[in-house]
Amino acid sequence: QVQLVESGGGSVQAGGSLRLSCVVSGVPASMSCLGWFRQAPGKEREGVAVINRDGTTTYADSVKGRFIASKDNAKNTLYLQMDSLKPEDTAMYSCAAHQGWYCAISGYGMDYWGKGTQVTISS
Repeated sequence: QVQLVESGGGSVQAGGSLRLSCVVSGVPASMSCLGWFRQAPGKEREGVAVINRDGTTTYADSVKGRFIASKDNAKNTLYLQMDSLKPEDTAMYSCAAHQGWYCAISGYGMDYWGKGTQVTISS
């Protein structure tokens, strides 16, 4: 059974930082493409960052230069370091996995999803 469990969300002021974690079980992180996605109330889900199986990353334009996605294959864990946070970053953040080489930043084709962790940024 594949499970993805996110943690690290919370409430911080604008300009602050948070680090999200996603523990993956049931599928090797080294054999998967992994990604972070977010959804704010009343808005469609959007891709934040994906790490392809070859280690290359793709970021949404809105987070480039502020967020860094990484993974630790030994711990089967995906991370998202978020700096210079803005109120518009407020959303439920979820991780997802695809058993393939490349992930779409849109989230299309992801095989497994976590339940999410809430991030709230106040101005």
